Amino acid sequence: MDSEPNLPIPVSYIEGNYFIFSVDAATYLRREHNISGVLVGTLPQVPQQNVFMGLPLQLMPEEARLLVEKGVACIVDEVNFQKQGMQSLMEEDRKQYLKEIESQGIETMQLQYLRKERQREEALKKIDEKKTAKAKKMKQKEQATDAPQGDPVTSLFEDSQPSTPSRISSRRTSTLAAVDSIMGVTPAVSHPPLPEHPPTEHLLLIPEVPSSYPLFAHLHSKGYFLSPGLRFGCQYLAYPGDSLRFHSHFLVVSAEWDEEMDLMKIIAGGRLGTGVKKGFLIGGADKKAKKALDTNDNVRTFSIEWAGM
Repeated sequence: MDSEPNLPIPVSYIEGNYFIFSVDAATYLRREHNISGVLVGTLPQVPQQNVFMGLPLQLMPEEARLLVEKGVACIVDEVNFQKQGMQSLMEEDRKQYLKEIESQGIETMQLQYLRKERQREEALKKIDEKKTAKAKKMKQKEQATDAPQGDPVTSLFEDSQPSTPSRISSRRTSTLAAVDSIMGVTPAVSHPPLPEHPPTEHLLLIPEVPSSYPLFAHLHSKGYFLSPGLRFGCQYLAYPGDSLRFHSHFLVVSAEWDEEMDLMKIIAGGRLGTGVKKGFLIGGADKKAKKALDTNDNVRTFSIEWAGM
């Protein structure tokens, strides 16, 4: 079972974006609060990958706002927190931290060197095995043609190998396995040395959200998973469950309560939704609900589907 993080979960605010760097926090939010976000992390050696992304998890402003209102998360000014945190470290702590980083780098270099040596030994071993097998085959042919019968005592021990090299190889293999266990995954968080929960002076207020937030909160309260809908030309994609298990059911577009909408846009949205086997959903809240943030009782939604005679 995944370990649950301490609440409230710190959400890092960096250059207008909201990120989560803890895998436990990302798993908890997806499992307990229907917040999936978007993985935006890439590997340094594969910067253009677009299938297997990793941490950090980027949240929409609507998702961050919803979590703050529920008391599940808090927004942290990550830039100032990192700067002041590193400046406030004692000189001895800073030296110790730099020393640990240096020792980890040396240990990693040694590990890579041992891995290369192991690969080299394995390659040489394969070459020796091929040469030995070839020589043995040639010897057997010569014995079959020249000598009618070999010495049974000699044939019993002619293929025996000294035990010392194998013992050395086994010890080296066990050593490499122990070293491999030391080198783990580089953590995506800054604690230690910085504290896990930043002090209150680095906490920000409730995130600013677009006018579509009441519709977002309304659908979320109904159990839907919501993700950005840019690839389908809408604001959100609404999933009836986890997006890893279900296809989306609706293309969601927010509208003002008294907004005049072009009929052609409604027709185009309905045809697009039907073409990709989804419903086209329009919804919004009245002005009073927006001021009071009463998003559950004052939001109305309409699902449009294209049909023919």
